[in-house]
Amino acid sequence: MASNVGPEQMRTAMADYVRAAHRAYVDAADALPPGDRARLPLFTDEPFTVIAAGTRYLHVLATTDPLPLPEGPEVAIDDELAGLKWSVRFFDPVVSPGLGLIDETEGPQPQQVRQTLGVRSVMYHLSVPPGSGLTPHHAQHAGTGLAHSQAAADRDFTTLTQLVPNQGSLVAEMYSAHVNEMPNALRLLANELVGHTAVSVDISDLDEIRRLALTTLRGSSR
Repeated sequence: MASNVGPEQMRTAMADYVRAAHRAYVDAADALPPGDRARLPLFTDEPFTVIAAGTRYLHVLATTDPLPLPEGPEVAIDDELAGLKWSVRFFDPVVSPGLGLIDETEGPQPQQVRQTLGVRSVMYHLSVPPGSGLTPHHAQHAGTGLAHSQAAADRDFTTLTQLVPNQGSLVAEMYSAHVNEMPNALRLLANELVGHTAVSVDISDLDEIRRLALTTLRGSSR
């Protein structure tokens, strides 16, 4: 995006990006079985907030956590689509100085961003690299991928619950760690669930951790 674009245009572009991503999410979800679709996080009866937080990366995260009303330079843009209702909020080091202290030279730090903002519950968290741009194509890819990823995770956690029905609370903790992008917690919980170190400390990909736990339990149940 051009460097001479002003704050208002940037906010409008961000709101358009979120709307396009949600449209792609809804379109992808419509192809799923009704039960799978209904369990996707965004299909909630309650309005939610989409935070656009600027660090080295652009972090776009949806949360049901209540936030204080905008003050001073803060801005909120309300929108809705296909039953989804949300408000886009904008945070940068001016609004939230702690964001300016996050070191992302080696990659995005989503957990640090959420800790800085005090966000506990996350429905999704996208980290957009510098220079990527808020294009409709990127938004469509992000929204479609998000719906498919969340649907796959839901099916896997349902299977985990069926494999170890007496460990439902532990699987629920794993699901929470997965949704909130906490790989260290997810790894520890996965190893506790299977009863040994099935996931090594060098593995931090959330989907890989989940699948390793599922594969291990499937193998032990035969």
